[in-house]
Amino acid sequence: MENIPLNRRTFLTRIGTGATALAVATSGLGILSETVNAETDSLLHVKPKKKGFKFTPIETTNKDELVLPKGFKYDVVAAYGDVINGKGDTFGFNNDFTLYFPIQNSNERGLLWVNHEYTNPLYVEGEKVNGKYAPTQIEKLLYNQGGSIIEVYYDKKVNKWKMDATSTYARRVTGLTSFALTGPAKGTKVVNGATSVQGTFANCSGGKTLWNTVLSCEENFEETANNAGLNQTHYGWVIEVDPFDPNFAVRKHTALGRFNHENASMGLAKDQRVVVYMGDDKKDACVYKFVSKDKYVPALGKANSRLLEEGNLYVADFKKGRWIALTIEAVQKAAAGKPELLEKFQTQGDVVTNCQEAALLLGGTPTDRPEDVEISPFDSSIFIAHTNNDKHGNLHGHITRFIEKKGDHGATEFEYEIFAAGGRQSGFSAPDNLTFDSNANLWTVTDISSSSLNQGAWTSFGNNGMFVIPTVGQDKGIAWQFAAAPMDAELTGPCFTPNEKTLFLSVQHPGEETEDINNPTSTWPHRKGEKMPRPAVVAITGFKF
Repeated sequence: MENIPLNRRTFLTRIGTGATALAVATSGLGILSETVNAETDSLLHVKPKKKGFKFTPIETTNKDELVLPKGFKYDVVAAYGDVINGKGDTFGFNNDFTLYFPIQNSNERGLLWVNHEYTNPLYVEGEKVNGKYAPTQIEKLLYNQGGSIIEVYYDKKVNKWKMDATSTYARRVTGLTSFALTGPAKGTKVVNGATSVQGTFANCSGGKTLWNTVLSCEENFEETANNAGLNQTHYGWVIEVDPFDPNFAVRKHTALGRFNHENASMGLAKDQRVVVYMGDDKKDACVYKFVSKDKYVPALGKANSRLLEEGNLYVADFKKGRWIALTIEAVQKAAAGKPELLEKFQTQGDVVTNCQEAALLLGGTPTDRPEDVEISPFDSSIFIAHTNNDKHGNLHGHITRFIEKKGDHGATEFEYEIFAAGGRQSGFSAPDNLTFDSNANLWTVTDISSSSLNQGAWTSFGNNGMFVIPTVGQDKGIAWQFAAAPMDAELTGPCFTPNEKTLFLSVQHPGEETEDINNPTSTWPHRKGEKMPRPAVVAITGFKF
């Protein structure tokens, strides 16, 4: 029994030991899923749709390979430097969030939005000279962040997903692209009067709007802004892009606050106002939500984008179970008698721009790096991946579940629970991006720092991975490993096609610990004739229902 992973060991204690137990343990999640289909959770409003997602959970590994269960395979769809269109635009570096948009409702051809979070000077812009980057280096630094829109398709002749480099849709949105500002900070003193700004970068995760556009989130923007000599107040926002329409003005929605955004998950309040949940990926940072002033009208299509320009921004107070409105009136009241703060916070634009400080001032709860926040499609609960916080001894992180009062995303009161905790007992550490399948399983990828992998407190976890966790039924909260990343890499941005037969996934920063370009710590994706590790997006197939 000692060789069975701890996450599976928990399951075995429920069904006994011996040959029968081992047979069930290696049959995969399919048996668990059938149990889930037969049960409902006290919060569940819609029953899971499918049986399946069968696979045999993999063991931990430190191979320089993307390891999948038996019966599954991956195709590298796009990697750093690949040409994506006829203009010669190239795929950016360190791809993260992915989002599939079907073309003509197809599960086999569509557009894929891909975030690009940061660069590695060893492979992109080169090292600084006398502590500064030259203009050509800054251009490379900014171009290789932001986002890529690529056209992808499944080639039945060769049973493989490919990128269509002749696509008329394919384009880049980068640190060089001009963005319009919207909302309370637009044109105000705190952003130097700007109504438009240069570029987007540090794009981590994101979300999809109800009107079929992309929300992409600027996370750790400070270093790039400094290196490029750009105003930091112009970054740390949520951006919006229409992948199908280059004439849709790309924009930054300041009403959603400025901080180290991980993602943005959109839902509807019971009165049809738009709600966006967001995490701030920083130690001792808060969880936020935005509620629009006006209501969503489906017939208006992309004109609903205006809903993200005006509304209430809230921060979560875990102790009192309430959402605190971040208004200029409340901030000024809390800052009474403090001249420096009163001078800093004079308008609502100041509040959203200095959001982190305002949130803590009004009683927002500091947490352990709240990264991905996702709304369960089966009920009105919200799942939050708190990756870790070594300042407080939380080395392995946890996933919390919020339950809004009366199941209303527009409510100002909530309860929460610890859904799953990272550690040896669960088999995973540092949960990051989240997504759901139609069988009420939560998929999470992990973000153990590349400098900590396979050593110290993280020795038993092997390389970063992807795990599947049922959210209902008797196996609720138990993690089963589906994938393991190559050396130094993390897996990010999981996204299914609508029929769930393909899973797109980013492999970010393989070989990140490389110091000598001639002796890389990873050579994934193992392209013939080269040793360079390349961040890439893959398409995983083999799902059967």
